[in-house]
Amino acid sequence: MNLLVLKLIAQRIALGILLLFLVSILIFAGTQILPGDVAQSILGQGATDQALANLRREMGLDDPAVTRYFNWLGGILQGDMGTALSNNRDIASSLWGRAQNTLFLAFWTALVAVPLAIILGLVAVRYQNRWPDRAISGTTLTAISLPEFFVGYVLMYFFAVKLGWFPSVSTVYDGMPFADRMMAIALPAATLTLIILAHMMRMTRAAILNVMQSAYVETAELKGLGGLKIIWRHAFPNSVAPVVNVVMLNLAFLVVGVVVIEVIFVYPGLGQYLIDHVAKRDVPVVQAVGLIFAAVYIGLNMVADIVSILANPRLRHPK
Repeated sequence: MNLLVLKLIAQRIALGILLLFLVSILIFAGTQILPGDVAQSILGQGATDQALANLRREMGLDDPAVTRYFNWLGGILQGDMGTALSNNRDIASSLWGRAQNTLFLAFWTALVAVPLAIILGLVAVRYQNRWPDRAISGTTLTAISLPEFFVGYVLMYFFAVKLGWFPSVSTVYDGMPFADRMMAIALPAATLTLIILAHMMRMTRAAILNVMQSAYVETAELKGLGGLKIIWRHAFPNSVAPVVNVVMLNLAFLVVGVVVIEVIFVYPGLGQYLIDHVAKRDVPVVQAVGLIFAAVYIGLNMVADIVSILANPRLRHPK
């Protein structure tokens, strides 16, 4: 790895840190304009003005916004995410179990969706403009066109309500047997798989077809190599960079975009935790979860950029 590559990687990391800092400002500013009053939510509608003022002062809500932002950012840099205003619990400890549940769901979804998307993309290229390609493309286009909540409710209706194969509420807890946990996440994982599979498969197909127009692929065809060998040995390795970018973007969606799915299936992950505390206007919790989602999304995109740089020599020599 030469100095140019190290410089490019360092630039991507620095850009990611800067972007995360800017996003933290947007998250903090956005939470300040949320409707409602957490003090009113805690004390109830019958609270007096003096009681509300005292509680706001105790929670630091009367401090200037700039002071509160830098106090919050300083705590985050020290590993302190603060305390939830609605229940006075440490946010970091509450988030840990929720994050494990979200990552568990995302891991098993990715384990199924990523290989399946790549395989379907290769099959679609192999049988381009024939019935397997049309069937795969048509099915994935339909899946990508449907809202995720609609897909989730359809799967819940048929496989939980009608057939009774899986639970409609994805309840998981510490010490739960592995088989029971897998049954609990079956429907949310299937919903997420259908959502991200379509995008990954179509982008994989497009990337490989783009490489198939290259001169070295035509040379391999003239040598008499079979279609599948050409795709696997020549086209696919040279389309790794765009495929990795698509995979990373969809992995980021798995962690960041699970909010709707977790709410539908009442799955105790970060998304459900976020929605519960948005309703209570628990600003520190919303800020912490929002920053975690932003860090995951930016981090995975940064990894995709670095992998692209390492896999594609042209990105290391843009001139």
